[in-house]
Order: sequence, then structure tokens, then C-alpha cells
Amino acid sequence: MQHEQTIYVIDDDDAVRQSLEFMLKAAGMKSRGFESAKAFMALLPEINSGCVVTDVRMPEITGIDLLRHLRKSNPDLPVIVITGHGDISLAVEAMKIGAIDFLEKPFDGQQLLTAVRSALSRDADTGKRKAELADIQEKLAALSNRERQVLEGLVAGSANKNIAFDLGISPRTVEIYRANLMTKMAANSLSDLVRMAMMAESGKNGL
Repeated sequence: MQHEQTIYVIDDDDAVRQSLEFMLKAAGMKSRGFESAKAFMALLPEINSGCVVTDVRMPEITGIDLLRHLRKSNPDLPVIVITGHGDISLAVEAMKIGAIDFLEKPFDGQQLLTAVRSALSRDADTGKRKAELADIQEKLAALSNRERQVLEGLVAGSANKNIAFDLGISPRTVEIYRANLMTKMAANSLSDLVRMAMMAESGKNGL
């Protein structure tokens, strides 16, 4: 049962960490907070199930460093990373390493709960995930070649002006392609668009 599993919340910002713990507990989930990745890692030998929700930017041991360690020591432990505005490239790096999802601040409580529930039930919910992946891949297949190129630039964390320079088009044209991408992919935000692109890439690799 997912409610018997613990959600490990790691964030050096006390207010953020306590807020996340409160939301999880209010939803009937068991949670435990840590002010640093180092403090959490000391408990790792005792952990074999649950879910990790970690900030990316933390002193000493970053969320990326923690994720690399978990991929080696606890590869089956699902990890959701939290990023600040402008940290999309870090979120992409995290998903390439093995994070199953990321949330960009500010996000609402429902987004967190949905992500956590999906992480906890990912084995039992394989069919639903495959259906979502198929839908994303169908939408990607409908993109034009130029839209794909712009999407690749966004996933790489490039700014509009840099994408424009690389493709030999104007920044305004990139903005138009970007708006088209959001509509065609039914994305709510840039982070949602990048998440779907990364999910499709993971699907190709059988992850």
C-alpha cells in the first residue's frame, strides 16, 4: 500500500521542506524531512522502499550528486527533483541520470501529490504509463522538423536567442515555434514540455 511507504523530503530550506511534509501528511502519506542530502544518506542502509523528493540546489551534496549515489546504491528508489526557475537544464540532467519526474517552483500541492502517487505506484501502473508515453510519442511524431529542432534546443536548456542563432532564424520565430509546441504537445508550461520530451527519450531506452 502506498500510504505505508515513506516519502523522504530533502531540502535545505526549512520553510519549503516543512510545507511539503505538511501537504503529504494532509494527504495521508507518511513523510520524513531532511535538511541535507548528507543527513538523508546516513539513513540509506535502512531504506528499501518509498520515494525521494529532493531539491536540486543544495550546499555540500547537491540533488544531482544524491541522485548519482542513489542510482548505484538504491536504483529502485524513485526520485522526484524540485527545481527553481531557470534550472530546467539541471532537471534534464537529473532525468538523464534517473529521476522519474521533476517539478518546477512554484508548484501546487496537487502537482506534488500526483507525482508522488505516480512514483509509488509506477510498477502497478505500468499500463497507464505506457498509454501516456504512447500519447506523447504520437504528439511528437506530428511535429515538423523545425519544431523538433526548437524542442531539442529547449530540452538542452538553451535560451530563445541561442536557439535562433543555431538554427539561423530570428528569436521571434523561435517564440512562435515554442508557442506551437506548447499547443501541439498540450503542455502547461516549459517544464511540462521538457518533462514529456524526456519521458519519450526514456521510453526509447526502455526506462
